[in-house]
Amino acid sequence: MFTAVIAFLALGAIAGVLAGLLGVGGGLVLVAALVWLLPTLGIPQEAAMHAALASSLASIVLTATASARAHARRGSVMWPTVAWMVPGLLLGGCLGSGIAVRVDDDVLRYIVAGYCFLAALQLLLGGTRKGVDGNTASPPRGAPMSLAGVVIGAVSAVVGIGGGSMTVPLLVWRGIAPVRAVGTSSACGVAIGLASAVGYALHAPAGALPEHAIGYVYLPAAAGVAVASVLAAPYGTRLAHRLHGDTLKRVFAGFLVVVGVSLLLGG
Repeated sequence: MFTAVIAFLALGAIAGVLAGLLGVGGGLVLVAALVWLLPTLGIPQEAAMHAALASSLASIVLTATASARAHARRGSVMWPTVAWMVPGLLLGGCLGSGIAVRVDDDVLRYIVAGYCFLAALQLLLGGTRKGVDGNTASPPRGAPMSLAGVVIGAVSAVVGIGGGSMTVPLLVWRGIAPVRAVGTSSACGVAIGLASAVGYALHAPAGALPEHAIGYVYLPAAAGVAVASVLAAPYGTRLAHRLHGDTLKRVFAGFLVVVGVSLLLGG
C-alpha cells in the first residue's frame, strides 16, 4: 500500500499542474493511470474503469477548487458565467453518473478514448470569433449557458473529467481568451466533480469495490490525489499565464491525444 500511496501522490501532483495549466482538473490523466493501477490493488478488473472515473471525479473537487482559487487571484474566473452554468452542471453530473454505472467497463474505456480524440480535434480546429478581444469580452451568460452545463456535466461524469475539454473550447468560441476560459472552467469543475462523485457513490451496486470505498469511489486514490493536486495546482496556473493562448491550446490538444492512445492500448 505504501507504493500505491506514493503513486497516488505523484498522480495528484501531475493532475494539479494540469488543472492549473489546462483547466481539466487532471481528470483524463487520472482515469488513464488509475485504470492500470487499481487492479494491482485488488480492484476487480471489471470494475476498474468505473472506479477510475469515480475516484478521478472525487479528487477533482479539491483539485479544481485549488486551481479556481489560484486563477481567481489573477482575475481570470468569470463568476457570472460560472453562476449560470452551475445548475446545469449539477444536474448533468447526476444524470451522467447514473448512466455510466449501467454501462459495461470496456465500453466506457472506448467511450473515454474516443472522446479524447474528438475533443483534441475540436480544440485544434476551433477558434475565437473574429473581431473580439478575448481579454475584454463580456462573460457569457443566460439560459444557453445553463443548458450547455447540463450536457457538459453529463458527458464529464461519463468520462471522468472536470469538463475543461468542453468548457474551454466553448468559451474560446464565444470570444473569451484561453487563460480566462481555463480559469472559469476550473471553477465549473468543482460542481461537476461534486455531483458526479456523489452519483457514482450512490448509484453503484452494493459491494462494487472490496474495501476502502464508497460505491465506486476508491477513497485512498481520491484522497491521495487530492492532497497532492491541491499543492501543485498553483504552479500550473502560473505557467498558464506565461504561455500564449495558441500554445496553450496546442498543449491541451496534444495531451488529449496521448491519453486517448493510452486508454486504447490498455484495453
